[in-house]
Order: sequence, then structure tokens, then C-alpha cells
Amino acid sequence: MSQGFAPFYDVNRTYEDNYLQGPFGAFAKVLQEDRGPSAAQSSAPVQTASGEDFLGFHVNLPFGIPAGPLLNERFTTAAFRMGFDLAVYKTVRSRAWGCNAFPNVLAVHPKNADGSLIPGSAELDEGVLADTRYELPISISNSFGVPSRDPDEWQPDMKKAIEAAGSGQLLVPSFQGSRVDGMDQDDYIADHVTTARLVCETGAGLMEMNTSCPNEGHNRLLCHDPHLVGRITEAVKNEIGDRPLVVKLAYIPNDADLEIMVKETAAHGTVQGFSTINTISAKLVDAHGNQALPGAGRDRSGVCGNAIRGAGLDMVGRLHAIREKLGLDFTIVGVGGVVRPEDYRAYREAGANAVMSATGAMWNANLARDIASSI
Repeated sequence: MSQGFAPFYDVNRTYEDNYLQGPFGAFAKVLQEDRGPSAAQSSAPVQTASGEDFLGFHVNLPFGIPAGPLLNERFTTAAFRMGFDLAVYKTVRSRAWGCNAFPNVLAVHPKNADGSLIPGSAELDEGVLADTRYELPISISNSFGVPSRDPDEWQPDMKKAIEAAGSGQLLVPSFQGSRVDGMDQDDYIADHVTTARLVCETGAGLMEMNTSCPNEGHNRLLCHDPHLVGRITEAVKNEIGDRPLVVKLAYIPNDADLEIMVKETAAHGTVQGFSTINTISAKLVDAHGNQALPGAGRDRSGVCGNAIRGAGLDMVGRLHAIREKLGLDFTIVGVGGVVRPEDYRAYREAGANAVMSATGAMWNANLARDIASSI
């Protein structure tokens, strides 16, 4: 790992090793300090003057880490202690679910001078170089397959994670349904409801539903079917009651399709917010043009980090315009490529009520403190 990087999720270890032994780097250090006699002073999160409302909850700074790198309570608690006031617990399921084979993370190097990937560009299908040269500003592959522990394990751990939030901090559980052989659409919807019920049992005051990861066949995303998302969110909302529900979206290029998503969900009151974007799918190749990640069906991977900031800002701006057009009041969480304080400000100016960073935060554990001190 060049330049002395020590991300809190160690990309050179397996997902299982990270789950059992992580977090690493500054996150590990703050947890050690948390147990020491001077914990209250050394691990105190940055406080802002007054804080802001986030879906009915008071938060010091509407900035945090989205679903993905916060694998369990140790990760989320370390995030809180480092000043990330919104921490999303990695997506859980109604059953145990395995992870893709190691490696899951590679450094990604788009051809554009600014390191960006453009949705719909030929480069996404022709191949983007991926290797182990991790350099700032960082872009990486995200090829995990949405693993989950069994509810018997994640429920008590999530409960601890919720309770570990400090004043002005909020744990946001992420969940999704699981499609298995023999399921019809009604079964698939019911699995979302079951998982949402399991999340409620942890004491969660709100939750995020992931519709942005391949789960219904190779590279097919649930969020590309707004009518089905509408049916699922209606069923989930009937189960969770007054708890706010956020839907995580991938990049949706067509304004009409995005407006349909809003009308099928937020306009009906079943969804109170959207978090966007997750990743941009790209074919990843090594220096010889061969498939970069091992295994069948892994020629493509989601890419996150610096490369997707433009797409994330575009989605937020378009969602904000639709919100204004339809006279709705849903929350927008901007995600994608936030690696510097100015990226946070750009998302807020585009219409985001809150902002989150996964890759940027992984490589800069002080990012929340940097943003708070710049405001």
C-alpha cells in the first residue's frame, strides 16, 4: 500500500478477516482510546454549533459513512468516535449470505484526466484498468456481493451499534430482500418485509432499503424497476409504521424514470428519503486486458470513490429538481466521491440534506473532522 495508507477496512485482508479483526488504522486506535481512562476527551466527536434535523433526528453534522465499509458495531462505533455523525450499518438480510471471493477491492484508474467515470461512456464496457496501486484521489472496485451474517448474529450486534451513538449521532441500519431459487415476486416482497421486521426488533428508529446492488440476476438492479420498488416499499412501510424509510438508489440516467421512482414511492408517503448513488458498474481489466477480479460473473464491478463524484452530484441535482417540481419534502442523501471538504459543500449546494463518504472516509479517517472544521 503506497503513501502509508491505512484504511479502516484493510483491502489486503479478506472480508471475513475484516469482520472478525477490524477495524484498522485510526479506527482501531480510537476504539483503544475509548477503553482508556481518558476516553471521554480523546474520542469526543466534533460538535457543531447547533446541528441539523435528519428525518426527525437531531444530528451534529449531517455527514457520515454509507452502507458498505461499516461491517459491525466496532466499525460503526469507531466511526461515531471519529466524528461521523451518521453511520450506516452494512446491509443485512433475513439469512446468512456469502461474500464474493477475495480480492473484493482493487484500485481503479479511469482514463479521464480528472479520474472520473461517465455513465453511459464506452470506457465502462471496453475496460477500466484495476490493480493494487492505491493512490489519491482514490477510486476502488466494490465487489462483495452484499454478504450478511445470520440474524441471530447481526441483530444483537446492531442493537449495540444503535446504543453506541453519542449525542447528535444516528445509526442507520441498511437492509435488503434476498431472492433465492423458487421465490416468486410475492415471496421476494415478503422477504423484504421480514428483514425490515428483524431490523425493527433491534430498536432502530429508521432504516435504509438497498435497491442498488445486483440481486435479481447478473447486473440487474432492483431500482431499475420502480413499480416493484413501489410495491415493496408499501409493504415495508406497513410493517415498520412511522419509522422513516430511505431507499438507496444507483445512477438512473433518465429523468422520466427517476421521476417515476419518486412518484411510486415518496409521493405515496412510503419513502421519506433517497440515498444516491451507490456505484457505477464497469468492466475491470488488468494491465494485459484480462479480467481483473477472479471468478465467473465478475468481469464487471461497481466502482466507487473519486471516479463517481460527477454522477453522484448529477443524481442529487436531478432529484432535487424533481422534489421542487412535485412539491414534495423527501430527504436527499448525497453519496459518491466525497474525498475533500469541498465535495461535501458541493453536494449540499446541489440539494442534499445530508452527505456520506465511504471510500474517501476509508482512506481519511479524519474526513468528518476536516469538514466540521471547514464550516
